[in-house]
Amino acid sequence: MFAVFKTGGKQYRVSENDTLVVEKLVAEAGDTVNFDQVLMIGEDGQAPTVGAPLLDKAAVTAEVVRQTRGEKVIIFKKRRRQNSRRKNGHRQDLTLIKITGISATGAAKAPAKKAAAPKAAAEDASADKPAAKKAPAKKAAPKAATKTEKE
Repeated sequence: MFAVFKTGGKQYRVSENDTLVVEKLVAEAGDTVNFDQVLMIGEDGQAPTVGAPLLDKAAVTAEVVRQTRGEKVIIFKKRRRQNSRRKNGHRQDLTLIKITGISATGAAKAPAKKAAAPKAAAEDASADKPAAKKAPAKKAAPKAATKTEKE
């Protein structure tokens, strides 16, 4: 199964387990991202389903492998015989992703729950620690002196 989706102003044709470099996405390494701008889905040997312009409920699910940067591009401008030169450089921010699933109905696979393990570990760690000591209770203020004590 393959899909064509759009992200960062570009279109990509992908299959499951493909890795590709796309424009920077706001996500950490290991996060799961969904691309809902799917233009076409097809199976090998069958006619593809084409959207007009997008397919409703279709989604491509991917996992962010890492954030990276592209090669340096040198921009050099010169006006001949004018003693005018300008040199700049640029490195594009990119994201490396791995396609984990393609769905025509939008029902994405349930992502692995990585956050549950650290939470359970935190609970176990708190069980190993001794109970915190309670602060001693504050003593009540002395009662006002009665007439018999004054005399």
